[in-house]
Amino acid sequence: MNIFSIFKRKTSSQIAKDRLKILLISDRVNCSPEMMELIKNDIAQVISKYMKIDSTSMEVQISKTGSSARNGKKMPVLYANIPILDLRD
Repeated sequence: MNIFSIFKRKTSSQIAKDRLKILLISDRVNCSPEMMELIKNDIAQVISKYMKIDSTSMEVQISKTGSSARNGKKMPVLYANIPILDLRD
């Protein structure tokens, strides 16, 4: 991995591809885009009680890359990328 790759911007095609993946996965776990937005808002509200965050840059997604369930299938996992601006006292 190149150290400068973390500063590289995603292309519009990569962003579209990522959004499509999120849409397909959320559809498979029966989670509508509206529900995802509600989840995102709720998480932002709770986290904001303890620290100052950038909720406009916050990303929440459901992925099927989690640990295997008892039946051997991958379970959905909720990921949240929340930029923290400052800790509250």
